[in-house]
Amino acid sequence: MKIAIARQKYTPFGGAERFVARALEGLRAQGVEVTIIAREWAGDASGVLKADPFYLGRTWRDVGFAFQVQKIIAEGRFDIVQSHERIPGCHVFRAGDGVHATWLELRDRARGGIARLLTAQSPWHSYVKQAEEQMFRHANLRAVICNSRMVKEDIARRFHVAQEKLHVIHNGVDLERFHPGLRDEHRRRVREELGIAADAPVILFVGSGFERKGVPALLRALAASARRDAHVLVVGKDRRQQDAEKLAHKLGVADRVRFLGGREDVRPYYGAADLFCLPSLYDPMPNAALEAFACGLPVVTSTTSGAAELVEEGGNGGICDALDHDALVRCLDALCEPGVAASMTAAARDTVAALGAEGMADRLTALYRSLTAA
Repeated sequence: MKIAIARQKYTPFGGAERFVARALEGLRAQGVEVTIIAREWAGDASGVLKADPFYLGRTWRDVGFAFQVQKIIAEGRFDIVQSHERIPGCHVFRAGDGVHATWLELRDRARGGIARLLTAQSPWHSYVKQAEEQMFRHANLRAVICNSRMVKEDIARRFHVAQEKLHVIHNGVDLERFHPGLRDEHRRRVREELGIAADAPVILFVGSGFERKGVPALLRALAASARRDAHVLVVGKDRRQQDAEKLAHKLGVADRVRFLGGREDVRPYYGAADLFCLPSLYDPMPNAALEAFACGLPVVTSTTSGAAELVEEGGNGGICDALDHDALVRCLDALCEPGVAASMTAAARDTVAALGAEGMADRLTALYRSLTAA
């Protein structure tokens, strides 16, 4: 079986790329021939088919890449072409970024009225929404891999895709690499390096795209928290990090927030933290939340995050509306109480016990084989 996976650009910090890396390892071990179609791909170039047409601007960039992938599909070189980009004509689409139209609606809700006008005037957003709708309605589409029930239900509602084409396959997490033992390995050293007291509550955020994933909301919650000894670690890259740093200073919490940038190895920070918070405006299924669960950390997330379907309030974390400031403060304060987060370690780990990377690869392979057989 020959499969091609289309992804424009690889970054070692990206959740989609980590999904692909885990899937490739499992698929190739099961004898599936996998080729990557990409503009840029970090690491080993073997098994990569480069598609890098000239472009100016991101709209032309996406149109050009889509055209190249569509040519490859038409040539019939692969049994299945799975896209992680919105490309009409692909056989399988992995909706790792969810529904673009939904994200824009939720972002406009948070930004206010002028944002809707600016969004409507954006050529790129218009193109992405159009390509998204054409892809979901295209006759070639055999399956959609949804990483949460939230995404599945949204696609079915918006685009009337048949239920039999929608498959929920949660992202896999490396349960050997991410585990509660990281606390013993890293907690003391990392806290000493960052100048954080051993008994201070530490809230961890991991992710790129600070606005979408809720860094401003987390900083405001820290400022309003009753726990004046609580600290926040922000791990991730964002081109507007300076704006977040200015907000921390404005709120008077800059001395309790560490912006650590993108890290290839985030495990030391899971080990140093007491709980994980990702109050996203929109997040189909954040890999970081799964990693946090695997490390035994309770997870606080939003109602518009796929991770919410894994949270049992009071058992392994908490859920609140991304724009409900008071609810987020109450949730964090409760988990920062001495011993509360630590009491959830076993429940948090159990949340992802069945979501190992091998299981994900098995489910993907079974889906591909059913599609090629059909």
